[in-house]
Amino acid sequence: MKALTTLFLCMCTFFVSAQDQIVQSSLKGLLSNNQNQISSLADAFSEEQYEWRPAEGVRSVREAILHTAAANYFLASKLGFAPPEDVDMMGMEKIMEKANVLDALNKSFVFILDKIDQINADSFDKEVDLGFAKLNTLSTLLVILDHSGEHKGQLIAYARSNGITPPWSN
Repeated sequence: MKALTTLFLCMCTFFVSAQDQIVQSSLKGLLSNNQNQISSLADAFSEEQYEWRPAEGVRSVREAILHTAAANYFLASKLGFAPPEDVDMMGMEKIMEKANVLDALNKSFVFILDKIDQINADSFDKEVDLGFAKLNTLSTLLVILDHSGEHKGQLIAYARSNGITPPWSN
């Protein structure tokens, strides 16, 4: 009976622990999908198309990609995670050349996914001041997901305007 009780308590602990991370793992799954699509779409543009913009005063393809990368670091910093020392999130949109842009983008994706794992569910209600809004931690995580989706949509429109079919929709 003692063994059965011990097994039951261990299983309860396992299920509570698994439930504790369900939000983070769900967000990471959705965000990873967005990130994979953004990355494959960013790769589908030619080097020359990286400077294309739909109108004067609107971000170019390159700038939109780098804005997405910089935002990952910015939002993570608001959650208490400093960007790596070699990352200048305020100057990221100055990065040139497709290979460098893709590298910066993909590093920001790895960074933000890693930080989501480090957030405990018990801090979801903690206030986060983003500068433009005061939200809680969970809402800030949702902003990260929403922001990546917003710019995935922007890049889809840019791609279609340049005769590029998003790689996943073939």
